[in-house]
Amino acid sequence: MQISDTQKQLAFASKSWPFQEARAILKRIRNKCPDKGYVLFETGYGPSGLPHIGTFGEVARTTMVRNAFKLLSDIPTKLIAFSDDMDGFRKVPDNVPQKELLNNYIGAPLSKVPDPFGEHNSFGEHNNIKLQEFLDEFGFEYEFKSATETYQSGEFDDTLLLILRNYDRVKNIILPTLGEERRLTYSPFLPICPRTGKVLQVAIVSHNVEMRTITYIDDKNDEITIPVTGGACKMQWKVDWAMRWISLDVDYEMSGKDLIDSVKLSSAITKALGFSPPQNFTYELFLDEEGRKISKSIGNGISMEEWLRYGPPSSLSQFMYQKPNQAKRLFFDVIPKNVDEYLQNLSNYYSQDEKAQLVNPCFHIYNGTPPKENSLISYSILLNLVSVINSGDKAALWYFISRYVPGLTPEKAPILDQLTDYAINYFEDFVRPNKEYRQPNAVERLALDDLLQSLNKIPKNSDSAHIQKQLYEVGKSHNFEDMKSWFKCLYEVLLGQSSGPRMGSFIALYGIEETCELIRKVLSNKSLI
Repeated sequence: MQISDTQKQLAFASKSWPFQEARAILKRIRNKCPDKGYVLFETGYGPSGLPHIGTFGEVARTTMVRNAFKLLSDIPTKLIAFSDDMDGFRKVPDNVPQKELLNNYIGAPLSKVPDPFGEHNSFGEHNNIKLQEFLDEFGFEYEFKSATETYQSGEFDDTLLLILRNYDRVKNIILPTLGEERRLTYSPFLPICPRTGKVLQVAIVSHNVEMRTITYIDDKNDEITIPVTGGACKMQWKVDWAMRWISLDVDYEMSGKDLIDSVKLSSAITKALGFSPPQNFTYELFLDEEGRKISKSIGNGISMEEWLRYGPPSSLSQFMYQKPNQAKRLFFDVIPKNVDEYLQNLSNYYSQDEKAQLVNPCFHIYNGTPPKENSLISYSILLNLVSVINSGDKAALWYFISRYVPGLTPEKAPILDQLTDYAINYFEDFVRPNKEYRQPNAVERLALDDLLQSLNKIPKNSDSAHIQKQLYEVGKSHNFEDMKSWFKCLYEVLLGQSSGPRMGSFIALYGIEETCELIRKVLSNKSLI
């Protein structure tokens, strides 16, 4: 994507965080192309459980920074999605079948654990493929690397030997951070047991630089000597990260707040070995509905498939763009709000000046070329329309939409047409099961009767602003504590929910006469279900 010279100048001063990160990378490489011929971005993935939305978030955000960098510089770039599938299998996830089978493989590399789904050669491979499917669905440009394949191919061998030559130096960086008992067995190298195939946490009794080996005592009290190269060993986590940065010559990698200490230690190791750690960006963690950190093994939070059942891919990208330094709840109830924020940003984009466009999430979601459709109708209003007609009939939804915007069709408004599918899915899964209408109290009945009379007097083609004004006038003329209480009454009595959209906009879409009929049913004690 090309931007104007003016936009490029603005990008160098933009407060948009992807541009800030891109400028930091340029400073790190001193505006010169690295010897390898490109700037390398990396994202890491631990395939100990099914990929979750946080993994997608890291790739999405890194891609935003990469795209921003490409707008500021002509230096080539590459993104590697790295899977640590050689890591030892520590715990059976809660959200997989055949748990009894997996229990037998605790300690084995993830690439050697059977696939409980029966689809691939290993559990690690299953999760790797799932990750790639998700990333491909979003059109990310990346190169996938497997730790197992990279270790076994010898690509890491030179750096493994460098660490072997600096064995004590590397070890002494980590030891002060460990408890007394753990210090006794800690080694930067984790041997893969030739007999059991498991990743061992054992003390190394000796290491031989010339022979390129380490020696340990196994559980049968036998002294075992194995090479550190060719996949016979893997590195402990923090050393492994530093080893990867050096071997691949990584220039940029972001990570969650929970890895701040790991970044510091891995950076210290990298420097001790004579190299520079990559530019790092620390993002806040996603939380589930109870405020807990989202975990692959627990399976809490939302999967990517679940989000995409209720909202467009771009709304998920927007969620990832917004305030990465702020912890955010990531549960189903955040989707409608994020969809509407995305739609509003998309609607605003082409009326904004170039400076404002650079901080609009849609610039980074679409790499500077967002679509030009204005949905005209918010997602929250669509949800409430589905709720009121109490049907998943898409044709019925479009009847109201085309009446509200004459001449509008699914073909002319593909984004809006997709939104109707998402709204129907959300209604069926979350709204319908929880709909609970209540009868109005005495004060509310008087106000509703007054609203009925007011709506009957205004033209049937009144716009949303005029209808909203009538709603306020009716609410203010009755004994409500505040306007919030009045609108809460309308939501609970007419829509069967505790919150809802701007009622003037909803009534304009649903129809004044149809709304009057709802009120008549309520006042005559008829069920709205």
